[in-house]
Amino acid sequence: MASTRSSNSWLIWLTFAIGLLLSISPMPQFMEILRPLWLALLLAFWALYMPHKVGMLTAFCLGLAEDVLYGTLLGQNALTLTLITFLVLSLQQRLRVFPMWQQSLVILVIFGLAQLAQLWLSALTGNRQPTLALILPALVSALLWLWISYGLRGLCRRFKIN
Repeated sequence: MASTRSSNSWLIWLTFAIGLLLSISPMPQFMEILRPLWLALLLAFWALYMPHKVGMLTAFCLGLAEDVLYGTLLGQNALTLTLITFLVLSLQQRLRVFPMWQQSLVILVIFGLAQLAQLWLSALTGNRQPTLALILPALVSALLWLWISYGLRGLCRRFKIN
């Protein structure tokens, strides 16, 4: 008997491709410090709601792609995206029952830790930023979590992603 449930896994990879494009899209110079962590947001959502399809290997591969696109040290973004995915997967059972505003706060803490790890890696390579303004993208991403989460959940319902 043929399965009646459609997979539509291609849609997950399409969102990752859009996230990669958004992460390198040009922005005005004064807004560059506030650029959301698009790929991290998408990874956190899919790891939270589809942990059987998106895991740490996916995060590592997408991080390597982001390293190549940014021209950074190979593995730097891969490490931070893997850290984000590990934290989301380890908190997955709790995060799913939290209301949206609490999920945003947890995402803020997770992304903040990842950005601090990014700052630490930049300091090790000699490319240290002078301020802790590296935390601002985590704040912007946490504020966007509500809309990203609602939009992607609607997409899951529309295309019956399971």
